Amino acid sequence: MDIYFDNAATTKVFSEVIDEMRDVEVNYYGNANSLHKFGYIAEKKIIEANTVIKKFLNCDEDEIIWTSGGTESNNLAILGFLQTTKKKHIITSKIEHPSVYNIFSHLEKNGYRVTYLENDEFGIVDYDELEKSIDVDTALVSIMHVNNEIGVVEDIKKISKIIKSKNEEVVFHTDCVQSFGKIKIDTKDMNIDMLSVSGHKIHGPKGIGLLYKNKNIRINNIFFGGGQQNNIRSGTMNTNGIVGLKKAVEIIKENFDDTNKYLLDLRNYTIEKLKGLGDELGGIYINTKGDDNFSLNIVSVSIKDVRAEVLLHSLEENNIYISVGSACSSKNKKDNRILKAIKLNEDLIDKTIRISFSKYNSKEEIDIFIDILKQEIPKLRKFVRR
Repeated sequence: MDIYFDNAATTKVFSEVIDEMRDVEVNYYGNANSLHKFGYIAEKKIIEANTVIKKFLNCDEDEIIWTSGGTESNNLAILGFLQTTKKKHIITSKIEHPSVYNIFSHLEKNGYRVTYLENDEFGIVDYDELEKSIDVDTALVSIMHVNNEIGVVEDIKKISKIIKSKNEEVVFHTDCVQSFGKIKIDTKDMNIDMLSVSGHKIHGPKGIGLLYKNKNIRINNIFFGGGQQNNIRSGTMNTNGIVGLKKAVEIIKENFDDTNKYLLDLRNYTIEKLKGLGDELGGIYINTKGDDNFSLNIVSVSIKDVRAEVLLHSLEENNIYISVGSACSSKNKKDNRILKAIKLNEDLIDKTIRISFSKYNSKEEIDIFIDILKQEIPKLRKFVRR
């Protein structure tokens, strides 16, 4: 039996999503921008998807831009907006996903003044520093909703309120790739200007995502083509992926409360089991608190004297699959920027794993996982150089 605990990287696609995508491939394969019948019926499928998403996010249909995923959405939001303003100050946090953090790093090398906000030991950004950092030259603030490695949940509504009360012209973007479908998001109530979404994090297909952009915010296209989606995101519309993401949202919406209750129970069960293992073996440090400030489906844990990559492969031999961090940068051997930002003990940075759940996981799988850890950790610790 395979036990898959890497759902923050990508998720198993709902069977209903596969069925609906297959129907599109067979019956609605026309280019949605074509003027004939097959283009029209493909376009209708996209319009239906827009209707579902607008209700889920509380936005308008013309505020939805379909993209290839979270990375493109983040790039389009940040780079596209900055092309429309002469202001050169931008703000982000130290624990952003690489698809945001690396944009800011690039912009900093090209004349922008960048503020990287500090955070506490759990990853909550410093609100006072945010307020003090905003000035007349500030163009954009980008703060992620849920961190992909440690699962901390930022108070997006509070962050937006701070930004707008200090300078209402500052645009607020948030990377919601890890929160969409897991935390209720209301773009109007939370006063979000732009947010990014990816389909494969919520049991939808890979290669599809979206950018919500408030209709009052102007952004430029960052690449050129046939002028689709009001010339903001050119390229043939991915009807198949759009319909797949729409279907995943419909399923999640229908089961939202029950799924979240299940994941909460699973997360807290895992934390308690890890605490018990720590009492038995020692040297196990849980970086994820079991409260509302953390995602329901991510647990970060550091294990003294056991390198994360070694443990990952040891678990893989037992058909258990976890992560040592973000899948987008897991092959990068540099020190973990996010764990450093939360001031994790330096000796534990390369000894931290991420466990991430979905509705397809169970307590029985957690019990097997804990038993394997109990077996493998003492063996691996024997090889530590002292």
